[in-house]
This record gives sequence, C-alpha cells and structure tokens, in this order.
Amino acid sequence: MWGVLRGSGGFRGLWGARVVSVLGDSLGLVALLLYVQRATGAALAVALLLLAGDFVPGLFGAVAGAVGDRFDLKRVMVVCDVVQGVLTVVMAVSLPPLPVLLVLVAVRGVTAQVFLAGSRSAMPRLVRDDQLEAANSALGAGTNGLEAVGPLIAAGLFLVTDVRGILYIDAATFFVSAALLSRLPRIQVERSGHSLLKDARDGLGYIVRTRAVRVIGIGFFAVVAFNGVDDVAMVFLAKDELHGSDSAAATLYAGVGIGLILGFAILARYAIRFKMPVLMLLGFAVSSAGNLLTGLAWAIWAALALQVIRGLGIAGIDVGVNTHLQRVVPPQLLSRVFGNLYGAIGLAAGISYVGGGLLLQHTDARTTFVAAGAGGLVATAVTAIARRRSGDAGSEPRGPR
Repeated sequence: MWGVLRGSGGFRGLWGARVVSVLGDSLGLVALLLYVQRATGAALAVALLLLAGDFVPGLFGAVAGAVGDRFDLKRVMVVCDVVQGVLTVVMAVSLPPLPVLLVLVAVRGVTAQVFLAGSRSAMPRLVRDDQLEAANSALGAGTNGLEAVGPLIAAGLFLVTDVRGILYIDAATFFVSAALLSRLPRIQVERSGHSLLKDARDGLGYIVRTRAVRVIGIGFFAVVAFNGVDDVAMVFLAKDELHGSDSAAATLYAGVGIGLILGFAILARYAIRFKMPVLMLLGFAVSSAGNLLTGLAWAIWAALALQVIRGLGIAGIDVGVNTHLQRVVPPQLLSRVFGNLYGAIGLAAGISYVGGGLLLQHTDARTTFVAAGAGGLVATAVTAIARRRSGDAGSEPRGPR
C-alpha cells in the first residue's frame, strides 16, 4: 500500500484529498442523522435523508459519468469539491427544515456522483496496471476506511460542539481537498465529440451489451438493495434495542469502518492472489452475513464486532469491483461505466432505505438486519451462478492498456 503512495505523486495527491474530504463527510453524515432523528423521531425521516443523498444522485449516474469522459478530470474533481463545500456551509448556517435539507443533500449528492466517477476513472492514469490492487486498497483505506475514524471523532465532538459546528468542519474539509487536487497534473481524456446526452446513452449501451460488466452491476445492485438498510436501522438498533447513547450510536456506525481499514490493509498485500470477481463474491457473502448476525447481537460491543466483519466484506467488494472494471473497460468509457455503476448502487441504497424504513416501522431493528443479511446472501448465490453460466472465468488483462 505504502509503496504505491511513495511511487506516484499524482496518486498521493488524490489519496490525500480523498482522506480529508471523506473524513469530514463522515462527521457530517453522523451529525445529520442524529439531527433528523432528534427533530422528527421518525425512521422514515432518517430514510428520506439517506434517500436524498444516494437515490436521487443515482438517477443522474449516466450523465455524471459522461462529464468525466468529456473534461479534464483534475478540473472536474476540484469544481465538485468546491460546490460540495459551499452547499455544506449553507446547511450549517441555516440548519433548514427537513424539506429544504433534503434538497441541499440531494444536490450535494449529485455533485459527489460526478466526483466519484471521475476519481475512479483517473486511477489507471495515475498508477501502473500491476499497482491497481494496492492503489485501490490504499484509496479505500483512506476513504471508506475513515468511516471508522469519522464517527468516533463525531462522538467526541458532540461533547464540545453541536450539529452546526460539525457541519462547518465538514465544509472546511471539502475546501482543503480542492486545494490539494489543484496541485495534480492535468488528466486529459479522449473526447468523443458527441453531445453529453449521446455520451451518456453510449455508456449505458456498453453496459447492456457487455455481459461480464452487466452481471457484476446487477449483483452489486441486488446486494446493496438488501443491505443498505443498515444505515437507517443502526441508530434505532443502538438506541432502542441496545439502549445506547448518542456516542454509542456513533461508535456503532464506526464498526464497518474499522473492518474496512483492516480489510484494505490485508488486501493491499494479498489481493493480487485473487481473481477480482472471486474477491467481489466473497465480499458480497461476508458483508451480508455480517448484517444478518448484527440483528442477533445482544450488546453494543457484539454489534460493533459483527459490523467490523461486515466491513471486511465491503473492502473485498470495493477492491474486487473497481480493479476488475479498471482493467476490462476501455479507458474512454471508464468514467461512464463507474457513473452508471455507482448511480445504480445509489438507487439500490435508496430502495433499501425506503423498504427498510417501512419494515423498521412495522417490526424492529433486529428483524430488519436479519432480513437484509439473508436477502444479500441469496443475491450473492444468484450472482455466482450467473457468472458461472456466462462462462466468464474472471480473467483480466495485465500490462499496458
């Protein structure tokens, strides 16, 4: 992991920028979740907040990806960070009512969708092909892995500040990230010469025509559609079933992040021994089992340990999916494929938030976790069968592309 950071200044800049902004964003998410939960006390309101941040941006995934395949990726990422910082300042200043907050979160989410597609597309242009596993592991540890640090810091910050103060910190991290990204070299892309909408349609068409990519996308979508509900149900499991405090709830959200950090550290060294689609399927299974068992937890510490296991699985999904696509998708289509993929994942998360929120209202958090994990395991099995029947052994090209 550290070798690829030392060896590529461009990747090191991207990694540092993402570490800063994701740390702030994880603080902000916990603050907003607790703010909405206190203001409304309704599981559906928490679900709507997550829906605005994930589902709405997913509707624009095709266009978001097309932006990255048309413009200098450095400029795209810098502008996206500045916009997200400004929107977060507006939230902090106004602490708006729920309808206005949902709009602001949705607009920020669309901007983040553009950034995500562009940053994943930039990776093969910043590191060698044989470094992709380590680079994706390092980036994952610095981004998703900070879900561990962010909630823990949020738990401490709630002792000295409030939601507004944490949102100001979140905004500042976006501006720091933009400053770091501005020092990257230009990352030029091969433009098609077509309109933005034509490029978006072409990206969708490539996924529809390419079976290997399509199976991965559908399987990923299904697993998230079942398991994404943990973001909604976690605060209720912590405070209602397990009788924890705000700090305990924030700590429980950190469990996945702890697992992610451990998982990415392991994969940075050993992921090269796996075929990436196999690693992805293992991740699907482990992350789903983690949620199922969390529903059976009897104490905060037990739920935390099981969410750590879930985080190990998510690390496998992240490295497996991203590395495989970066190798097999043509460079001029890569941002569009990632835009569509993570747009679909946002839609799946939105479906999970709504369905899970309704299930949570009619049952309880334990039932919701068990149902989510069981559904994810079924989706994993179906995806494995589909890959086997397609005759795709998961081989990947190596060397210059």
